[in-house]
Amino acid sequence: MTEADKIAEQIAALPVHWDTAGRLRVLMVTSRDRGRWVMPKGWLMDGKKPWRAAEIEALEEAGAIGYVSDTPIGEYHYPKWLGRGRSLRCRVTIYPMVVTKLKRRWKERNQRKRHWFSPAKAARLVEEEELAKLLLDLAGRPEKIAAMSLLKKAG
Repeated sequence: MTEADKIAEQIAALPVHWDTAGRLRVLMVTSRDRGRWVMPKGWLMDGKKPWRAAEIEALEEAGAIGYVSDTPIGEYHYPKWLGRGRSLRCRVTIYPMVVTKLKRRWKERNQRKRHWFSPAKAARLVEEEELAKLLLDLAGRPEKIAAMSLLKKAG
């Protein structure tokens, strides 16, 4: 396997809630580098299950607290820019999270903005095609994803 063939593993939380009209909303945050809209994501953490690491990222990057499923709802790939023209291909596994509370003060509040979007609007804002497709699938039928349905009942 060459350096170009390596894929780094990351995790992400997909923080969601249903508004008062029953519409699904997705919480997105801005990236620290260019201010792009992204999901809270990061590296796997030693000693933590992947969905727990996703839960920690949601808290640190978005101030989101809630129920995280241990069942991923999908994945996407993107190039993480390392500088000097180098990049690392990353595979991001996505764990849904029903948000029960947003903290007013959280770790990265001075580095990021956060906002609730419809899944369709979020799909238009992200750069990653695979992530946009997943968000559009959610926009059409959020209940088709079993993990999301179970979390909605829990929340």
